[in-house]
Amino acid sequence: MASLMEELIRVLGAEDEKYKDLLELSKKKTPILVEGDIEKLQKITDEEQVIVDEVANLELSRQAAMEDIANVLNKDVKTLKLSYLEEVLGKRPKEREELTRIHDRLKATIGELMVINSQNRELIRQSLDMIDFNLSLAKSMRTAPETGNYTKNAANAGSVLGSAQGGFDAKQ
Repeated sequence: MASLMEELIRVLGAEDEKYKDLLELSKKKTPILVEGDIEKLQKITDEEQVIVDEVANLELSRQAAMEDIANVLNKDVKTLKLSYLEEVLGKRPKEREELTRIHDRLKATIGELMVINSQNRELIRQSLDMIDFNLSLAKSMRTAPETGNYTKNAANAGSVLGSAQGGFDAKQ
């Protein structure tokens, strides 16, 4: 049982480190989102994906360790919680303290990551709203009403108000 707990503590510690790496990248992402620097954003997103893959592998290891511990304790792995394991380790204060410490650190790191990601999600939503507004504005300018100018043969010679009929000018 001791080696299983050590493995679980090791995996949880590694997960916490990876989540801290994700947190740092998320913090770096915030000013990049404000700047709108797509190249830097792509680079950070690629780095995040690598870390997410590593976290997924660690999560599989954590699940395996929890299954092994559940088998030893004769408990259902679906209901086995770290808080219960902390109680079980009452006779081993060193392991209990280490598990409690890593559990608290992991909760704090994930909580902070959720806050930063929520802020970044809002920045992205606002950017998308602004893009949508600009596209709608450009589209409405192209469909502006024509003037009421006619030729001497009563043919409509009106022009579109507000913009040239050539379309979008990428050089502006």
